[in-house]
Amino acid sequence: MATQPANDTPATDPLDGWSLPAWTYRDAEFYALEQERIYRPSWQVVCHESDIPAHGDWHSLDYCGESVIVVRGKDDVLRAFTNVCRHRGSRLVDGSTGCARKLVCPYHAWTYDLDGRLTGVPDSASYPTLDKGKAGLVPVDLEIWRGFIFVQLEDDGGPSVARMMAPYEDMVAPYRFEELKALGRVTLRPREVNWKNVGDNYSDGLHIPVAHPGLTRLFGKGYGVEAQENVDRMWGAMVDRPSDNWSERLYQNLLPPVPHLPEDRQRYWLYFKLWPNVAFDIYPDQVDFMQWLPVSPTTCLIREISYVLPDDRREMRAARYLNWRINRQVNAEDTALITRVQQGMDSRSFSIGPLSDKEVCLKHFCKKMRDVIPEARLEHQPAAGWSRA
Repeated sequence: MATQPANDTPATDPLDGWSLPAWTYRDAEFYALEQERIYRPSWQVVCHESDIPAHGDWHSLDYCGESVIVVRGKDDVLRAFTNVCRHRGSRLVDGSTGCARKLVCPYHAWTYDLDGRLTGVPDSASYPTLDKGKAGLVPVDLEIWRGFIFVQLEDDGGPSVARMMAPYEDMVAPYRFEELKALGRVTLRPREVNWKNVGDNYSDGLHIPVAHPGLTRLFGKGYGVEAQENVDRMWGAMVDRPSDNWSERLYQNLLPPVPHLPEDRQRYWLYFKLWPNVAFDIYPDQVDFMQWLPVSPTTCLIREISYVLPDDRREMRAARYLNWRINRQVNAEDTALITRVQQGMDSRSFSIGPLSDKEVCLKHFCKKMRDVIPEARLEHQPAAGWSRA
């Protein structure tokens, strides 16, 4: 397995070679701080521009106790708002997607234009304190990176998505993200694990030869990992030897040439994980995004969908189906792995574990977590109320 550290500067932190303590994967107070310090300021992917092409089309995303709606206005501009009426706090829309000429609250029919302005209040004269000009929907920061729409609940001065991905822009460019269209719908997968366990596993390369025989058959020993300041990268080039598994062997045989990709990307799988929880799986045949959203200290929700470029070749359709079959098995294996880890985190016999020099992504993640929440440096769980002390 190839690895590349973020830099050559020797670490001086005595915790650099150790994992986060187990208690941070189950503690309610630590979870609450993560919501405030990590998730609210982070950029979260909602959908692709192609998912909301017409005026009034909208998509929503729920996390951190908030519901965010992204809508295309009559001026063709995409905007994000909290999905909350300014009258009594009612949710405006239900579901994950829809289309509306105006946003009308189902409680008292307060009406908002697609640009967020409050335009209608029944019996408005009876509200002596109402200033319609100040009662529009609350805006949420929005960024579009290569066609994908991200939102941010709070700005803490951190980097934009474009800045996070800047080291890899030339690597991503040939895949023509801006032209992608959804293949199917968003899938939601609840998991009985802390959100960090999903991310730890996603960026871990050491478990590939142990727990993923399919990926090992496809990539041999050529799976690599590296860590940048805000992005992890993983990659693997398919070997020429035919796999013993029929799905993998057919994928190897049927995957057709992709004219817009360089020769060295024709049979290359590429993965990026953006801090703290958004991932892009990039294949010659399709691009997937996945994010793991915390629900409680010991549960999370994995949200994922595939995007593709128009290609009617039968070989490409078959390759995309086989890709799904291969990764369905990988996902099942990963689910079993992270469940075992979460269960082990409950044992009093385990606190922290040593990290290999090859676990560059996990080491970097642990450092960022300790920087944001210094209590993560404590090996053992502090007494209740520690976060308010």
